Amino acid sequence: MKGIILAGGSGTRLYPMTLTTSKQLLPVYDKPMIYYPLTTLMLAGIREILVISTPHDLPQFERLLGDGARLGISIQYAEQPRPEGLAQAFVIGADFVAGGSSALILGDNVFYGHGLQELVSRAAERDTGASVFAYRVADPERYGVIDFDSERRAISIEEKPAKPTSNWAVTGLYFYDHQVVDIAANLRPSARGEFEITDVNRAYLERGQLRVEIMGRGYAWLDTGTPESLLEAGEFVGTLEKRQGFRIACPEEVAFRQGFISKRELEGLGAALGKSAYGQYLLRVAEIDDVG
Repeated sequence: MKGIILAGGSGTRLYPMTLTTSKQLLPVYDKPMIYYPLTTLMLAGIREILVISTPHDLPQFERLLGDGARLGISIQYAEQPRPEGLAQAFVIGADFVAGGSSALILGDNVFYGHGLQELVSRAAERDTGASVFAYRVADPERYGVIDFDSERRAISIEEKPAKPTSNWAVTGLYFYDHQVVDIAANLRPSARGEFEITDVNRAYLERGQLRVEIMGRGYAWLDTGTPESLLEAGEFVGTLEKRQGFRIACPEEVAFRQGFISKRELEGLGAALGKSAYGQYLLRVAEIDDVG
């Protein structure tokens, strides 16, 4: 399975912070925002990743992430000249996906929870249909909304409804089989003039091939698209890291835990960051693992 991170858009709700840089490069507490979706894909075992962003911002992502080799993964890049909906990722990334299974994650989404790795790994292992994740929210009209029957089977999905039929929002993480490229290529623009990911999910639902996983109370799904939500996400991450002593969404650590890089390579990554707290943390991870 391959993964796509959609990190485009102009981030107008975060102006003036995003006048000169992509919102996905802004910090969420102690690391760039894009580290969070990147590590979510890595936790699913995905090692081939495409980052899609604007022509202006793409060079900054390349400077930050490079080709991924230091993390034991492969990262490629593609331009999104104009934001025309989330499903556009599978038009831009059609050659990258190349008829195989793929995952799409939004560059401004933060996921956290005990069991997250198992949840996304199961979705990645499925070779047919689509898997999406539903999360209960207080303001479902801002999202794609799923309605269920009495046995928790999805019966409808609607994009930003004026009168939501449920409080279950579809998160910004999606897993698809090979059909997604053809489905996305044949979409018609919505009333908003966009190629909606909800229409892709609805196509799978109508085929009886949409699996909906519930993210319950033990999970956090954070959208960082406004100054308030960006601050809240940073406070959430900071509180957990200070309390428990480990770092959330640290790609170097995830690469090491997943077996993508060796202990020596992890030590080298930590040493390269000098005396920063982040670099010292990587060195401690390698040391503790060695002692253990």
